[in-house]
Amino acid sequence: MNTVFFDHNSTTALLPEVLELMLPLMKQQHGNPTSRHVFGRNARDAVELARTQVAEAVGVQASQVVFTASGTEANNFAVRGITANLDPAQLLISSIEHPCVTRPAMHMRTSGWLVNTINVDAQGQLDLAHLQALLKVQTGLISTMLANNETGVLQPLSEVSAMARQHKTFVHTDAVQALGKVAVDFNALGVHAMTLSSHKIGGPLGAGALILDKRVDIQPLLLGGGQEKGLRSGTENVAAIVGFGAACALAINSLNAYQQLTSVLRDQLEVGLRQLNANIFGVNSAKRLPNTSFFAFPNVEGETLVTALDKAGFAVASGSACSSDSNEPSHVLLAMGIEEDLARGSVRVSLGQHNTAAQVEAFLVALKQEVQRLKAMTAIAA
Repeated sequence: MNTVFFDHNSTTALLPEVLELMLPLMKQQHGNPTSRHVFGRNARDAVELARTQVAEAVGVQASQVVFTASGTEANNFAVRGITANLDPAQLLISSIEHPCVTRPAMHMRTSGWLVNTINVDAQGQLDLAHLQALLKVQTGLISTMLANNETGVLQPLSEVSAMARQHKTFVHTDAVQALGKVAVDFNALGVHAMTLSSHKIGGPLGAGALILDKRVDIQPLLLGGGQEKGLRSGTENVAAIVGFGAACALAINSLNAYQQLTSVLRDQLEVGLRQLNANIFGVNSAKRLPNTSFFAFPNVEGETLVTALDKAGFAVASGSACSSDSNEPSHVLLAMGIEEDLARGSVRVSLGQHNTAAQVEAFLVALKQEVQRLKAMTAIAA
C-alpha cells in the first residue's frame, strides 16, 4: 500500500530539479568556498547564485541573506543575536510561536530581559490591542511568525511592524511556513529580520537563512572561520545551499499554480470535514495558508487517530512536527481558548502540489471509518 503524504508543513519531498543541481556538488565539484583555487571559486560562485535566488524570493538584496543550517538556527540567531546588542528590556513573542522561538526568548531572561507573550483571538490571530498595551513598556524586540504551522492562520505582520516602529522596536518574523505558499515581501512587511527554511519548499534538509535589514546590528551565535561575513562561522553546506536557492526560484515561479491547486483541495477537504461534524480551527480568520487544515473530533484522541490513519495509508500530523513527541495538547489551540480535551484531538492536514482530489476523497472515507471506530471503542470502554 502506498501511503499518501498529507504532512507538507513538516517537510516536503526534494524536487527532482533541485536534486539534479545538487548532485554535481556532492560528487565532482567538492570545493570549499573559502579556497582560492578553481574548486573553491566554483563553490563560492554557486553559493552566491543561491544567495541571489533566496533574496529574490522575498524581495531583498543578496547581501541581506545569511545562510544557516536550519530555520531553528536562524530563529535562535535572530532572537539571541539581536538582543545581545541591546540593553535588557522587554522581549515580546506571540503565544503561538514555535518552540525554536519560544525557548531562546525565555533563555534571555537569564540576561535580564523581561519576556511577555502577545495574546491571540479565537481564530489564532494576534490581538493588536494587547500588543499596543504591552508596548507601553520599553521593548527591544518582537518575534512573531508570519503563518502558523498548525492552523495556517496568517498574522497581521505589517500592522505589528508599524506599531513597533513607533516605539523604536525591532521585529523578527519566522516566515518558514509562509514561503512558497503565499507571497512574502520582506520590505512590505516592515520587519528587521526574517527566518526561512529550505526543506519546507522542496529543497534539501540542512539549509536555512536569516534575512536582515542592513541597519540591524547582530551578534553571531557561532564563532570560528568567519564565513558569511563573520555572522555564521562554519564551512558552507554548498550542495544544500544550492538546492535551497533552486527551490526558492521554483517556488516563486509556481506560486500561483500551487495556491490554486491546494486551496481547491483544502476546500474539498473541509466540506467533507463539516459533513463529519469536525471542529475546524482558524477557519473564520481573514487569511490562511491555502494548503492547511487543522481540526478535531470530540472524544477522539488526536495521536490515536493519526496512528490509525497512518495504518490506513495517510500520513497526517497531530500538530507541529517538532512537538510530536509531547503528549501535551497543542499550545496553539490552548492560546486560542480551545478546551484542553478537544485540543488533544487535533489533527493537521497540510497539502502539497502533488496531492489530488481523489486522494482527498479517499482520505475522507478513511477518516469517517476511523472516527466511527474510535468513538465506538470509547463508548464500549465507558
